[in-house]
Amino acid sequence: MSACSKNDKPAPAITDSFTDSFERDELGSDYYATSNDAYSLSNGSLRAMGGYNRPLWLRRRLPDAATIEVDAWSQSPAGDIKVEIYGDGKSYDPDKGAYMSTGYVLVMGGWNNSKSLIARLDEHGKDVATRTSPKVEIGRRYHWKIQRNGGRIDWYVDDMTVPFLTLEDPTPLTGDGHGYFSFNNWESDVGFDNLVIRKN
Repeated sequence: MSACSKNDKPAPAITDSFTDSFERDELGSDYYATSNDAYSLSNGSLRAMGGYNRPLWLRRRLPDAATIEVDAWSQSPAGDIKVEIYGDGKSYDPDKGAYMSTGYVLVMGGWNNSKSLIARLDEHGKDVATRTSPKVEIGRRYHWKIQRNGGRIDWYVDDMTVPFLTLEDPTPLTGDGHGYFSFNNWESDVGFDNLVIRKN
């Protein structure tokens, strides 16, 4: 598998905020796509399908403490809406084998819409926070707000006043290799829009 849209120039840091409404025809230089065909723009939103853990990395370094907001939905019964935060900005699964993230993985309706989780490095490992409901509804647009402060990650969905999930990491992933956001995907047909990243 050959990666596309690669850019080896140093990625600038987000010092205040970054926004993307996807109102254009091409992904552009703000992104590094590790799949040649899984990600595209359509009708003012980002579509992902058949990524097989080959992320679309944002080429902006995240603040150590940040709030990430995005609208997300799935057109598949399997649900499986997925992003990664504080990864290395380049890693991907080359062969549909065992995939180890370089950051934190957030999945809503994963494993055929059976559970949601926040995982540290390994979504199949032990450092995870999980829940089994609600299931992802086909076509429903969810608003996610993900907040990281120190070793705590809080994930809110829609108008929840308490977190959908929280992960407490006693050894937070920081520094070189842990500074980037990505959209990720396995097989499901999912969409994203209105990405906003702010320094806390």
